[in-house]
Amino acid sequence: MVPMTSSSPADFGRVDPDGTVYVRTAEGERSVGQIPDVTESEAMAFYTRRFDSLELEVSLLERRIASGALSPEEARHSIHTVTGNVTGANAVGDLDALAARLTALAPVLAQASEARKAERAKQAEATKATKETMVGEAEQLAQGNDWRGGVNRFRSLLDEWKALPRIDRATDDDLWHRFSTARTTYTRRRKAQFAEQAEKRDSARQLKEQIIAEARPLAESTDWGPTSGAFRDLMARWKAAGAAPREVDDALWAEFRGLQDQFFNARTTTQSQQDEEFKANLDAKEALLVKAEAEIVPVTDLAESRAAFRTFVEQFNALGKVPRESMRGLDNRVRAIENAVRQAEDAEWKRTDPEARARAEETVAMLSSEIDKLAEKITKAEARGDQKSADKARDSITTYQSWLDQARTTLADFSR
Repeated sequence: MVPMTSSSPADFGRVDPDGTVYVRTAEGERSVGQIPDVTESEAMAFYTRRFDSLELEVSLLERRIASGALSPEEARHSIHTVTGNVTGANAVGDLDALAARLTALAPVLAQASEARKAERAKQAEATKATKETMVGEAEQLAQGNDWRGGVNRFRSLLDEWKALPRIDRATDDDLWHRFSTARTTYTRRRKAQFAEQAEKRDSARQLKEQIIAEARPLAESTDWGPTSGAFRDLMARWKAAGAAPREVDDALWAEFRGLQDQFFNARTTTQSQQDEEFKANLDAKEALLVKAEAEIVPVTDLAESRAAFRTFVEQFNALGKVPRESMRGLDNRVRAIENAVRQAEDAEWKRTDPEARARAEETVAMLSSEIDKLAEKITKAEARGDQKSADKARDSITTYQSWLDQARTTLADFSR
């Protein structure tokens, strides 16, 4: 781009006493207008401002062409228009330089045209590369087994393909043929897969009907252990059979589940009767728990509590089974005692941890030092009459003091 012309009115024009203004160009001197009853400088300034406007118009055109904002045809039209504005313009300035800058745009425009062609070629290559990538993905999907996601992906790829511009006809037709073939291959394989699945579902239906037939006599059994194992085996076979047709699968499962429930409910009833026999064990364990909870919790002597808990566990486990519905509650109470002992052990370890003590001492020292600094700051602020800074420092001391009190409490825990 040609730099903007720097000129003064005296270099390219003059003003007659009657107010007529002239401009000098390579073709000679010519009048551009007359402004009577004003000073020479005012008359000259009027026409130099017109030149400034023309120069700005040329500069903007240069930048738009250089940036590629205009198509070659638009650029040629704009150059022609601006050249007409400059030629014979009623303005004072280096009009020859402006005309030369417009003439110099011709090779720039040619270069821009070539760049535009190159950009179009680049875009065509990019479009070709994108379509080749899409074709590659389509051909990979065509050989895969993603029957649900593949359909959606093919639909998305087709929409994306339609949104892309065409490239040269031969290449575009070849890529489309490959893409279409891949989609057709996938569709045929998917239909075949669904037909195979339908056959497998029918086979699963027959297998599940056979399992139900085997489960019916087992539902009446009172041989709890072996029959429970047999039902587990039937369940494993049920899961391995796969899904039956949707319209019958739920009904088959409801029937099989009903037979299981019949057996396991009968077993539960029998076990509940056995639980009554375990009531004495429950009473003994609850009494032992009450004693342990009173003696061990809260933990005051860690060594004694640890030994007492070991003895309690030995006695508790020796008492035998309890009713099934009471097991969780008992376990929770035992776990609570165990947790109390463990927490006491953790607290003792933390209290005697030298690294934690050192950190607490360091925190106390740091906070004390900050308070001393703030106190000194208050003294200096009050000495110079800065009450606002003094009050702000006092507020900070209040905050630091509360932190210091907490830190001293933490440090004191290590001395107990």
